[in-house]
Amino acid sequence: MKQVVQNYKSGELAVLDVPVPGCKPGGVLVRSAYSLISTGTEMMKVSEAGMSMLGKARSRPDQVAKVMQSVATNGVPATYRKVMGKLDSYTPLGYSLCGVVEQVGAGVDDVKVGDLVACAGNEHALHAELNWVPKNLYVPVPDGLAPQHAAFGTVGSIAMQGVRQGEPQLGEVALVIGLGLIGQLVVQLLAAAGVRVVGADPDPARCELAERLGAAACGDPASAAVENAVAELTDGHGVDQVYLAAGGGSNQPVELAAKLARDRGRVVDIGKCRLDLPWNAYYEKELDVRFSRSYGPGRYDPEYELEGRDYPIGYVRWTERRNLACFLDLAARGKVDVEPLISHVADFDDAVETYQRLKDGELKAITALFRYPEPAGEAEETKAPAVAVPAVTVQPSPARPASTPVKLAFVGAGNYATSMLLPHLTQREGVELSTVVTTTALSAANAQRKFGFTEATTDLDAVLGDKSIDAVFMVTRHSSHADLTRKALLAGKTVFVEKPLALTEDELAGVLAAVEESGNDRLQVGFNRRFAPLLQEARKQFGARTGPASLRYLVNAGRLQHGSWYLQQGTEGSRFAGEGGHFIDTASWLLDADPVSVYAVAPSGNEDLQVVLRYPDGSTATISYVTTGAAGFPKETLDLVADGKVLRLDDFVRASVYGRKKWVSSRLPKARDKGQNAELAAFIKAVRTGGPMPVPLQSLVATTAATLAVQAGLAGGAPVTLENAR
Repeated sequence: MKQVVQNYKSGELAVLDVPVPGCKPGGVLVRSAYSLISTGTEMMKVSEAGMSMLGKARSRPDQVAKVMQSVATNGVPATYRKVMGKLDSYTPLGYSLCGVVEQVGAGVDDVKVGDLVACAGNEHALHAELNWVPKNLYVPVPDGLAPQHAAFGTVGSIAMQGVRQGEPQLGEVALVIGLGLIGQLVVQLLAAAGVRVVGADPDPARCELAERLGAAACGDPASAAVENAVAELTDGHGVDQVYLAAGGGSNQPVELAAKLARDRGRVVDIGKCRLDLPWNAYYEKELDVRFSRSYGPGRYDPEYELEGRDYPIGYVRWTERRNLACFLDLAARGKVDVEPLISHVADFDDAVETYQRLKDGELKAITALFRYPEPAGEAEETKAPAVAVPAVTVQPSPARPASTPVKLAFVGAGNYATSMLLPHLTQREGVELSTVVTTTALSAANAQRKFGFTEATTDLDAVLGDKSIDAVFMVTRHSSHADLTRKALLAGKTVFVEKPLALTEDELAGVLAAVEESGNDRLQVGFNRRFAPLLQEARKQFGARTGPASLRYLVNAGRLQHGSWYLQQGTEGSRFAGEGGHFIDTASWLLDADPVSVYAVAPSGNEDLQVVLRYPDGSTATISYVTTGAAGFPKETLDLVADGKVLRLDDFVRASVYGRKKWVSSRLPKARDKGQNAELAAFIKAVRTGGPMPVPLQSLVATTAATLAVQAGLAGGAPVTLENAR
């Protein structure tokens, strides 16, 4: 999808292709119809981005103070890197839109797919084709209200909250200083509440518009017109309320407010203007200065905005969501008219040009809207790439417990089999290494001699036909895994296949077809990390979680030696296709779910990958698979963050959990234990007892499909949906 972004360091504006946001529980995915450009707030941000670094500092003294605090805490170099990294990043624009619900997340029951909604929030109602919006930041649009008018919902809520802070009463008189977008809406809301309004703005066109929309009189604040109108309407007492809806660095608005307010009047700050209050003037009239915080109660409260926890209406009558609904209702009933405020409607594809015209002053507008293209018909709709996750619907045959000893056969006796699997099996009681099968006679003979296999052969069919063999290990090159697994399943064997299970969707489908045909679902893929004792203990110490989690997995894979068969991508698949399932399986096990989408990006010229997995509850896992890192850095580091807790794994030699109490693994193991021994123990137990396999088959399938989706995502440059095939 496309989204408008800005680089705050350079000032660059762009329409970028970005991943479609996931539809997390507690919210809806909305396809934008119209989004509103705030010519005040947004254009101020756009203008600041075009300033020099000194200009930026002068315009944001609050941020300068934070930088100085960081310097004191972290030092100049670290602070500089942090600040420049933040500045030199794309940031979103937009906070008010109307669109159509495209997908409904779990826990949402007040709207359905196809409903028109108005959305709010500078993180959720962005200038983007699709936005995920949490429950308390959207409301259904009333019947009869046009979507371009409903796009005013957020700014309408801002104006409404400001009016509520002023507590206007029927028959009172108010002064609105600044007749931009918010000021024009404040004028209309006050007029609808039975308040007589005087407006102040140096732009005659804005003054004329405000009078058409309900103001009793308007004029330039530097002239006598405003003061005369106030005197006439209030019998010289002054206005009951003043609403500061102006921006800029002038102190004139607060000085004018003090001059024209009555004794003990109320001054409400809605905009972002200078507030050097003249002490004598405010003291002598005992003016009540109030601030209006954005859309209303709930703003900046993550439990309200993100978790959907509403405030009881008996305690908080007007929350930001209720303000949003109230404004739309007024607009639908004609009590507020936003049509005259629309100065320009631009196609979304022309966003950069529109911003530039606004910035240069070529386009003078109170409000501009972006109009989004309507989605294509169902037959023409461009959908995100998808990889099917085949459903396992087989009716398995009853598992046959193995006699003692459990008789095993190995197909393949390469480096991994001889270094990481067979040494554990030779030491295990109740296991007999029956037959080893290789393509060359000498390698079979070497394995037989070293590990004590009863037989060595190059005849796979003979092994698969031997009814005395209970389980077969497939430890061959990647390209042969799926076919060998399929044959062994059809022969009725319990199968342990090293990763990957398959290199293509067709290969995966072939394996599952063999499961369905034979009724034999006794399959294990060598995803050993979930069995690592250190990680098992860390997960136990971390405990259950209630909210979504964020997982980061850095795999410092390093470069392969020249001539490695792993580099034969034409036949053996990519390097990540070969071993990426390890890391996806580990993430899914820690998050206790299977992924629903995959997004992968890679820089040109090397094999480094960034893979982002999204899970049903909103959790995400980012796997950084890099080959260009330092050889001395640990290969695998992992962090899991959720519910105020952090789990840290350092290369399977040390683990820690930070929460209410801190837990650190008591001692370093003698060697990195990545779980092979425990995995084999669980597999042998399942074979011996006929009990469940260590990992459910559907999980193995989902991990394989997610691994395949990485390559599909790289090829398509877009997120890939993992679609369950039923």
